[in-house]
Amino acid sequence: MHDLPPLGTPRLYSNPRADHDRVYGPSERAILSRAAFQEAMAEIGAWPGYAPTPLRSLTGFARAAGIDRIWYKDEGTRFNLNSFKALGGAYAVLRLLAREVQARVPGVPVTALDLVVGRYAKVTRTVTVTTATDGNHGRSVAWGAQVFGCNAVVYIPANCSQGRQEAIEAFGARVVRVNGLYDDAVRQAAADARDNGWHVVSDTSYTGYMDIPRDVMQGYTVMVEEAISQLPASERPTHVFIQGGVGALPAAVCGHLWESWGRQRPRLVVVEPHTADCLYQSAVAGRPMKADGDLDTVMAGLACGEVSLLAWAILERGADDFLTIPDEAAVATMRLLADGAYGARPVVAGESGVAGLAGLLCAAADPQARIGLGLAPDARVLVFGTEGATDPNVFESLVGRSPEAVLNPA
Repeated sequence: MHDLPPLGTPRLYSNPRADHDRVYGPSERAILSRAAFQEAMAEIGAWPGYAPTPLRSLTGFARAAGIDRIWYKDEGTRFNLNSFKALGGAYAVLRLLAREVQARVPGVPVTALDLVVGRYAKVTRTVTVTTATDGNHGRSVAWGAQVFGCNAVVYIPANCSQGRQEAIEAFGARVVRVNGLYDDAVRQAAADARDNGWHVVSDTSYTGYMDIPRDVMQGYTVMVEEAISQLPASERPTHVFIQGGVGALPAAVCGHLWESWGRQRPRLVVVEPHTADCLYQSAVAGRPMKADGDLDTVMAGLACGEVSLLAWAILERGADDFLTIPDEAAVATMRLLADGAYGARPVVAGESGVAGLAGLLCAAADPQARIGLGLAPDARVLVFGTEGATDPNVFESLVGRSPEAVLNPA
């Protein structure tokens, strides 16, 4: 390794329940499947503005990390929402509205175009969707509600930035700031939905609430399939480093690669902040657990204290390792990308979106973690840069330059 900045010390737990010989069976396919992916791909691929996001080869970063390849799936331009979340929340809103229309107008197939042009506006205008968010998921749900013709109420935790609140409001949603953390916002949204007859569109699942989170996760697999198709024909990753949150994203990545490649799937490493480690704690305990930390992290989109039960059902045997990192690793990685370090072209990446790459760099610089994860010189790693500058002010405060200055240096 050379030229890697100080990144702090990672914490690694290798999952004793990981099973690469296990077949992706009916219980897994009931959550995520290639058949349901085909449906999501056909739908999302027909939306205006759909285009695969780029897969960037970070050759210099790989050299600095002492490995063969790093591929970075850059979601910073997805549907102008600057985040992969556009694939999940909005898709779930569409599926929900289609079900509502079909319940009231039986026997009629409902397309996205029908909803966009307002063909069933009398029905959709009576529907309100709600969710809790640290920013990106709520923005996707609000966008989906605006595009497909229903109302949206979005709950945010107390520490959600003003810029992220305004980005949600720009799509016509009503935003409610909760005096508490993300998990408090989840509970408030669920309680108010019960009282008002609203529909919760969440990426986290819990007892009695499974169908919509499944749609959200399935939407994310569009990004995973794009990455598979963009890889060089003769090369596959040996590892995937993917950020955690409630687990919906890593489960979507894990499930899609598991069903697609079986035993040949890459080693899946789930990355979380030290202070928001519900997946790490669940792996150690062997069952869903709450985070051990106070959830106070610069990686706001990953400040989740409780695991999605559906996600855990995939990750319990599908994820190989759980890694937690300090905040400084994420900030340093944002700056390396923005600076065009190691000969790369500059990339604008948000503080939560870089966690997978930050986890890789942090582990590569730590001899014990490097050995534990099998990061040999021939390792080829796929990471997902899941957001751009979703709040330009937060980005500038961390990087020292605006997103525009990064992309258009004087």
